[in-house]
Amino acid sequence: QREKGEAMKEAKKKKKKSETSIGVSRNGSISAVGVLSVYLINGLFLAVGFWVARNRFLVDLVSDPSLTLFLLWSIEFPVVVIIYSFLRKDPEKCSCSKAVGRSILGLISGAFMNALGAIALGAPIGAQYLPKTIHWSLLMSVFTFVPATVVFGASLTDWHRVFASMKPSGNIEHMILVPAYGAIIGGWFGAWPMPLDWERPWQEWPICVCYGAIGGYIVGQIVSLCLMLFLRKHKSLKVA
Repeated sequence: QREKGEAMKEAKKKKKKSETSIGVSRNGSISAVGVLSVYLINGLFLAVGFWVARNRFLVDLVSDPSLTLFLLWSIEFPVVVIIYSFLRKDPEKCSCSKAVGRSILGLISGAFMNALGAIALGAPIGAQYLPKTIHWSLLMSVFTFVPATVVFGASLTDWHRVFASMKPSGNIEHMILVPAYGAIIGGWFGAWPMPLDWERPWQEWPICVCYGAIGGYIVGQIVSLCLMLFLRKHKSLKVA
């Protein structure tokens, strides 16, 4: 009995050592508490971006969309890369520096895809809109492409299974998929007021789309966390 108790204590110690401060284990899994921590950190740095824009540069999305969007994605991007690099697949084969390198490729390629999609759906084209479109696309890439690129790399099987087939497996894939779709859907709904004849300054491209995307991203995080807790409860009931 004594040996059994000592073994349980040792196992608990190993488990604590194998987890980082946000609940990420060394084998790449993450608890619901860890997911919540990640979402809170992401939200905090988005708020920091808005704070810096408003208090340091005296701008916002309405007065200077390009600069505000630049501050948002440039502050959020390194945070997302650092967090999701702990969750990358095959950490033995993929070093942190490699994860950072592919995150930059993901940022650029994701921005290109988002810009093409926005233009295809009616985003204005012209020199005056180009900086706004670029920075909006980079922010959308941080929300949608960068986490998946850091975790999956160029694994087409994982990309297709998670995004096309919508069959995420585990907490990490849920926290990649649901907020990404939330940002896309939120941006789409945010675009609805643009063609209306209200003559409001926030109807300019891409202000309301940005607010919609950020709102959708946050809602997606809440939904994904709820799904994780529901699936965990469902599995517990099945086992019982």
